Amino acid sequence: MATDHQIPVSKQQQPGSSAFKLVIYEQENFQGHCHELTGPCNDLQEAGVEKVGSILVLCGPWVGYEQASCKGEQYVFEKGEYPRWDSWTNSRRSDTIVAFRPIKVDSQEHKIVLYENPSFAGKKIEIIDDDVPSFHAHGYQEKVSSVRVQSGTWVGYQYPGYRGFQYLFEKGEYKDSTEFGAQIPQIQSVRRIRDMQWHQRGAFHPIN
Repeated sequence: MATDHQIPVSKQQQPGSSAFKLVIYEQENFQGHCHELTGPCNDLQEAGVEKVGSILVLCGPWVGYEQASCKGEQYVFEKGEYPRWDSWTNSRRSDTIVAFRPIKVDSQEHKIVLYENPSFAGKKIEIIDDDVPSFHAHGYQEKVSSVRVQSGTWVGYQYPGYRGFQYLFEKGEYKDSTEFGAQIPQIQSVRRIRDMQWHQRGAFHPIN
């Protein structure tokens, strides 16, 4: 349901009883019609959202998709403010979001293993309870073609410093790069997603 009512930023500290809540504004800087989501939406246009201009995450985390039915480029959102599209991505390929779904975060422990080749073969890098801004700094310079997530929820990035295309990794196995949505098998940084926390590294602008 569309409305011109503005949700004050001060209220983001009082998210209410819903485990997930996200507000979409059709214009930048939290202006224009706004639409509230508390669950998955496979097609925002069918729900009456013409454009995603800015996003306020009251309870998260969430993942947005470039295409309907949760396909295409992925964008991970944690609790906080996203006043325009370049605050949630710097891949420069698209400023469109058409679908959203909440991300279930049910583990305090985090372990992920990334492999050079499909089907968990070749060289690997194993990460436990840590965020890694550069695989190269850890001595891993290979491509990433398959991934095993043993615990926790993660987001991988195409480039060091949490930049470029984003890939959401939930618990399970990804036997080749197409299973996690990558057109090329390249991941060079990864970080944990932790519920109800605002990690500035998940956005792409410095703290003022």
